Amino acid sequence: MKKNKITKYILAAAVAFSISSCHDDLDLMPNDPDVYTEFDVFSNAEQAKLALAKVYASLALTGQKGPSDMPDIEGIDEGASQYTRLLFNLNVITTDESVIGWGDPGMPNLHAMSWGASNSFVQAMYYRLAQTVTFSNSYIQNAQKLVDSNPELKTYIAEARFIRAYAYYNLMDMYANVPLVTEISSETPKQSNRQEIFAFVESELLDIQNSLSDTKIEYGRVDKVASYALLSRLYLNAETWINQPKYTEAITYSNLAIQSHYSIHTNDVNENGSAYDELFLADNDSNGAQNEFIFALNFDGNNSKTYGGSTFIVKSSIGGSMKPADSGVNGGWGGPRTTKSLVSKFESSQNNNDGNPIAWKDKRAMFFTDGQSYEISNISQFGEGYAVTKFSNKKSNGTNGNDATGEFVDTDIPVIRLAEMYLNYAEAVIRGGAGGDRGTAVNYINALRERGYGNNSGNITTAQLDLDFILDERARELYWEGTRRTDLIRFNKFTTGTYLWPYKGDAPNGTSVSDTKNIFPIPTNIIVINPNLTQNPGY
Repeated sequence: MKKNKITKYILAAAVAFSISSCHDDLDLMPNDPDVYTEFDVFSNAEQAKLALAKVYASLALTGQKGPSDMPDIEGIDEGASQYTRLLFNLNVITTDESVIGWGDPGMPNLHAMSWGASNSFVQAMYYRLAQTVTFSNSYIQNAQKLVDSNPELKTYIAEARFIRAYAYYNLMDMYANVPLVTEISSETPKQSNRQEIFAFVESELLDIQNSLSDTKIEYGRVDKVASYALLSRLYLNAETWINQPKYTEAITYSNLAIQSHYSIHTNDVNENGSAYDELFLADNDSNGAQNEFIFALNFDGNNSKTYGGSTFIVKSSIGGSMKPADSGVNGGWGGPRTTKSLVSKFESSQNNNDGNPIAWKDKRAMFFTDGQSYEISNISQFGEGYAVTKFSNKKSNGTNGNDATGEFVDTDIPVIRLAEMYLNYAEAVIRGGAGGDRGTAVNYINALRERGYGNNSGNITTAQLDLDFILDERARELYWEGTRRTDLIRFNKFTTGTYLWPYKGDAPNGTSVSDTKNIFPIPTNIIVINPNLTQNPGY
């Protein structure tokens, strides 16, 4: 689904599930009787297809108008309520991949790992995912009525069920014990545990496979491979979440994704020595990178404006002596940078007079160092910590994104890439899963490293492949893509003292924190509203 097409669908369906309130729970309905509701939208199959775009858009946009006014969620800046921006806050800023100096209430607590149940960003992510569940439930319930006369709706419903499963995957990862709601109801839902949520996500992804498309459909929509990929993630984390190792299953579904119609992007379109950067440019929906994107969220600087999404990740990472025009935008926000713990994972090719790296053999290391210090002594100063230039509003040919003002960014955000399936396969093999092959795992790792280096000089041997290497390789390949917190928890390094990074636990050199921080709290106001809920331990 090209950007102009999905935008048309979003605009047509924008009123379908209009909700503008601070969400009470995982069971929501429009609160305005005059709203044009889903009951009007589901009049025929074509309208149902338009409405499906709003289910997808719940993860990309922030309201009914954009970029501000008529927000989906109140009580937080609208741009800050967008899903991938919240994912960055909770899964990146809390780790070794980033620090941020903004003083917004609740923001300093994220990297310090001192958040509580009233943290506005923890609350907003819960609401955002709750809304996605609600939109999905409403869509599934209403579209089901048309299936007998419109068989193609089986695919649309399966896509909505995937989005709902993806939302619950995140809720299980972040909050562990949440209500499991699959139908619109006026009853206050009961709390489920992680095992129940895991079983639901697993069963949904298995059940929808025969209804999802076997081949690529419109860009921006998911096909059968997305179910394989999310199952790969699910099974890789099973031992952490439900105390049941499922690495054999992780290998099986990683393999299915790898052997599908998706492919690793290897065409160096802009001829800069690596094909990696094309994955994060403004034309990544058409420069070949899209063939690697199993699940991506679409953004268009003219037609789907938001201060979240790729606009956030591009503009917030620009500050100091950086030139916004180099990234195709009109300004920077001076926000997140990275820590030396991430930078040091890349093989350097040049150091400065202080011995700190400023150039790298691995071109996945996309850092801006001019005027930026390697060490961080004051998080509030943008110049402390290397800046990250991974995401850009430049196209492969060097031109800017569609918005002539440079205010909003076109770059699509990959949520699941085929490269991750290579890494999942390798990790599951090393963790003892059956049906995999160590030599194949090394080949997959080397394929990613060859793309990064532009040659085979960074290739590893079978003897070098162990869990520590894989964790570092995941950082090198996937940094700032929203997976790091989950990875560190799986490796028992998120809260413990076995791995420290600058300002972990609010200590300059890092310190361990309580293992209760491996999950986030259920928001306080949700607990107050729903007496069926019990707060997560430690909060």
